[in-house]
Amino acid sequence: MIRNTLEHAQAVRRMHQIGIVNLLRPGRLLRAAVHNARLGPQAALIMKAAAEHPDAPAVTDDRGTLTYRELDEQSNALAHALHGLGLPDRSVVAVLARDHRGLLLAISATARARLRLALMNTGLAKQQLIEVAAREKVRVVLYDSEFADVVDGLPATVSRYLTLGAGGPSIDELIAAHPRTPLPLPDRPGGFIILTSGTTGLPKGAPRTKVSPLASALIADRIPFPRRGAVVIASPLFHSTGFGAWTVGLSLANHAVLMRRFSAESILRAIAEHRAEMLVAVPTMLTRILALGPEVIGRYDTSSLRTVFVAGSPLAPELTNRFQDIFGDVVHNVYGSTEVAVASVATPDEARRAPGTVGRPPVTVHVALFDADGRRVTAPGEIARVFVRTGIPFEGYTDGRHKQVIDGYMATGDRGHFDAEGLLFIDGRDDDMIISGGENVYPLEVENLLAERDDVLEAAVIGVDDPEFGTRLRAFVVPTGASARDPEEIRDHVRANLARFKVPRDVVFLDELPRNPTGKLIRRDLPTGPLPAGQGEQVRRYGNSGT
Repeated sequence: MIRNTLEHAQAVRRMHQIGIVNLLRPGRLLRAAVHNARLGPQAALIMKAAAEHPDAPAVTDDRGTLTYRELDEQSNALAHALHGLGLPDRSVVAVLARDHRGLLLAISATARARLRLALMNTGLAKQQLIEVAAREKVRVVLYDSEFADVVDGLPATVSRYLTLGAGGPSIDELIAAHPRTPLPLPDRPGGFIILTSGTTGLPKGAPRTKVSPLASALIADRIPFPRRGAVVIASPLFHSTGFGAWTVGLSLANHAVLMRRFSAESILRAIAEHRAEMLVAVPTMLTRILALGPEVIGRYDTSSLRTVFVAGSPLAPELTNRFQDIFGDVVHNVYGSTEVAVASVATPDEARRAPGTVGRPPVTVHVALFDADGRRVTAPGEIARVFVRTGIPFEGYTDGRHKQVIDGYMATGDRGHFDAEGLLFIDGRDDDMIISGGENVYPLEVENLLAERDDVLEAAVIGVDDPEFGTRLRAFVVPTGASARDPEEIRDHVRANLARFKVPRDVVFLDELPRNPTGKLIRRDLPTGPLPAGQGEQVRRYGNSGT
């Protein structure tokens, strides 16, 4: 109890230092706390920013810019419309939209209308959406017109409104037809549901009913956010990375610059145009930016950039170094998950000093390692299961399942180790570990090694059935334009740097790796069956086909 009180006090102090709260204005602080407790953080923070900075830009998208006053008033109007549907409190409203003002309005308005929001992954197939909507008991869906075919599979009892595009009733029409005055505050927040990435099957629902006001400190403690500055959010808002960064940005009255579709050059253009101080992205986006080459990158003035918030999938040390060599020491590598939020952050100097580290936990967060028998592992370099205790406790999945918990620490599903300085390293997923010839291999180690090569854009390694070893390693390589596409050269590189049993028997060249909209590798979509032309020299021909 005493420890928790001290940690909370430390978190409040950090929030004051960062500018998220002002302890010298207790009246404002109390009002914001009441709104957060009854609305949830996103709607409450929009109201706060609208009261304090009404004419400041809140969001810029393909349609232009909304100020905080406009975002607040339009949220109220949409809330009136949704409340007028007569749904019971905390009924679930799903939103299936790319990053634009319609998504922000849906997030804010549902909270004000006493409803619960489910953020749907834009990569969901029709059948997946049907199953997720049924599991979450969705009553209304707000969606972009490009997803009309996906939404079409939902029951006729689910009401539908467009967040963008034509072809049906829209939230723009609802906003225009309703008053912009605020609704009475609900007794308690409706909360929201974020879906897991679904890389191993149907995405699970991770609910957040009541979010602690200290959550912003957890994200911003080790990541420098601007105050009333521009932030380019390239990571999808339906995922916890973009969603969390946007939420912290609201508390600092930042200007969110959103893009419906990813384009590496568009990101550079947006940074230059808005003098953005922060970029929120996933690792593959950094890869694509660097792939533009020095001539294209040099066309844009990105000198305003102070922070790159990267999360969502493993960040290769080589990618961090190459990016920082061009853009400066700005990369903050965030390790976490939908369930635990932020577990640790590697600052730019930590990444330089200890390549591959995911850093240290932020305020109120603790990371521990446990072996298979539940015993604590503390020795530097010893690999074990990663568990996290956080100030934002996980409520369990909406299907009733839960993560394993030991002594208040929850499993992340990863394996990792600490170095002698206490910096955390992630060695791979529990379920990604490959046992080949009786030896344990973590694909991430081989993937990071391959990514260091100048002729490799990115790489993935999986295990496939082998009659002699039980499982053998198969490497999938996305080559650069200068690549010789020589499998033996790839194998020789691994053989020269790692143990013999870590050398991939198969090497397959691909144009791109299968990834979901948040940039996570979908290993199950990589071919595990026999290669069309066998191994050795024949693999080279298979690789050159580009399949």
